[in-house]
Amino acid sequence: MTLAQSERLRPAVLQAGDTVGIIAPASGFRRDDFEAGCAELLRLGYQPFYLPSIFDRELYFAGSVERRVHELHEMFARPEVKAVLCVRGGYGCNYLLPHLDLDLIRSHPKILAGCSDVTTLLTYLCDAARLVTFHAPMVAGDIARPGGLDEASWLAALSSGNAYHREFPAKEVEPLAEGVAKGMLYGGCLSLLCASLGTSYEIRTPGTILFIEDRAERPYRIDRMLMQLKLAGKFDEVQGIIFGEMLDCGEPGALDYTLQQVVMRILRDLHIPVAFGLKSGHVSSGSITLPFGVPAELSVSKTRVALSYEAATRVL
Repeated sequence: MTLAQSERLRPAVLQAGDTVGIIAPASGFRRDDFEAGCAELLRLGYQPFYLPSIFDRELYFAGSVERRVHELHEMFARPEVKAVLCVRGGYGCNYLLPHLDLDLIRSHPKILAGCSDVTTLLTYLCDAARLVTFHAPMVAGDIARPGGLDEASWLAALSSGNAYHREFPAKEVEPLAEGVAKGMLYGGCLSLLCASLGTSYEIRTPGTILFIEDRAERPYRIDRMLMQLKLAGKFDEVQGIIFGEMLDCGEPGALDYTLQQVVMRILRDLHIPVAFGLKSGHVSSGSITLPFGVPAELSVSKTRVALSYEAATRVL
């Protein structure tokens, strides 16, 4: 692992009975989905807490930038809140970046969990605040849906304080290039990774095992975004790559190529292990929680894909 990927701050484990703060850092959400997600959090043994302003609306955002920044800071500052869970993505986390108090966040390291547009917060706080963050189901998303949450990986990442190992048969997660890689687990939604380029909040990929996922993007657009990352040098020191389910990213109609072929046309000359189909983020069911900022190992063979990572949380 390169010196650029030094150890991150690991938050405390999340335990049954703990209070979880819920934030809406991007778009608004459906009230019934929100209530279903809160009910599932109660079933899991947590106590949901949110500010009344979470239901504010401004255009397509969950209220003003000031409201959303205040909400995030408030949840990190409150001692009774043990984890910060996002309601949904959509669009708008980029507005928060210039206003985040990194000193406050670093001084109160907590679980921050979300995906999709929240990729922007996960990668930036992993890089700039040196905090382990969590690519995980969201309250009004997969947590609210029956079967949407992969409970075993959620508990392993957030609550165990232990290292994690999981093997996937090739029919579940497809091997595209064999090999073994060690690096820091990192990444998120492809369109958001690309959106960081050329900004002060650009993703830092050297020494990483890069997780990439998205949904409803045609193969040529996936191609364009991967090429943008490649031409920007973001694959130069990446140790391995694992793709998500890439839900609804196929080409309509019967065509003579696959998205996997498109991907490998770009990545083959990297000579690193590549796998395809890990269900995290935008998924059909059973969304897996992945910690960003922890040392990990990716092993890809003809018959299976294995992912291991060190403890993402600490037992107090």
